Amino acid sequence: MNTTNLPRGSVTILTWLFRNHIWIFLGLVVLTFSLASPFFLTVNNISNVLTQGAFIGILAVGMTMVMIDGEIDLSVGATLALATALAIGLQGQVGIWPAVFFSLLSGAALGFLNGAITAYSGIHSFIVTLGALIGIRGLVFIYTGEDALMVQDFSYTEYAEIYLGPVSVTALIFFILALFFQWVLSSTRHGRETFAIGDNIEAAHDAGINIKRHKIINFTICGTMAAVAGILLSMRLGTAEPNAGKVWELWTIIAVVLGGTRLTGGFGSMWKTIGGVMTLAVLRNGLRLLNTPNYVELMVMGAVLILALLLDRFLAHKTEAR
Repeated sequence: MNTTNLPRGSVTILTWLFRNHIWIFLGLVVLTFSLASPFFLTVNNISNVLTQGAFIGILAVGMTMVMIDGEIDLSVGATLALATALAIGLQGQVGIWPAVFFSLLSGAALGFLNGAITAYSGIHSFIVTLGALIGIRGLVFIYTGEDALMVQDFSYTEYAEIYLGPVSVTALIFFILALFFQWVLSSTRHGRETFAIGDNIEAAHDAGINIKRHKIINFTICGTMAAVAGILLSMRLGTAEPNAGKVWELWTIIAVVLGGTRLTGGFGSMWKTIGGVMTLAVLRNGLRLLNTPNYVELMVMGAVLILALLLDRFLAHKTEAR
């Protein structure tokens, strides 16, 4: 859009709308479902939306760090499943909190491995993490024996029932993590280097940034976030399904791209990722409240994915045109 002939105030508003498109889209989606269902805008349902969105949200926090770097991690859903299985499966041998620790460690280790292979082999992270997705999912099936693991000590599930008003502990952890990593991105050297690498990796290398170490750190953060989401999911459900988190990597990527983080790297923020996560959660919740068939939900989500990719292309084109 040519804005040279518009008054300065109009240009400012258009710029603001352009930069905050996700919040406008979220507002429109909330308004639509509020009018369509009397059950949507209730405290209980809003609490459900926040909790349901928080699992994808925590995955999206790690994915945003990796994607701003210009990479991607397709293994987060499988890593979540492994963390869920370990958090419950190890409790009988080592107790609750050591099991949680080993579960967290598994996510960090797998993220480190993804980052190290990507950084030192030169193979694109899409291929590396696609292989990791398949391999880790296989490990989950071996560990669980293809059956759901059940928690033995039900005090473990009580932690997920802690609420601050209508906000569950799961949603609270998501927002705290998002705010912390927004601070990392905007106020630390690591954050500035993340944008620099995603924007122009050669220039970042010439500026003396250790590209390999940096990418390994962000992949480790991404794997750790997947483990955190898995632990919280195991607390909420009290079970560990071998198929837990299946295709969640796709929902995560949709949420991050919908928020405005570019697949090519160098642009994005946690604020916008929160908007993308909440938009996706509201869409899924609203469609289920309207009793839409599952295939309609899949069609809508497919359309949202295409919209997110078109938006990513448009934003990239807009940036290049400046």
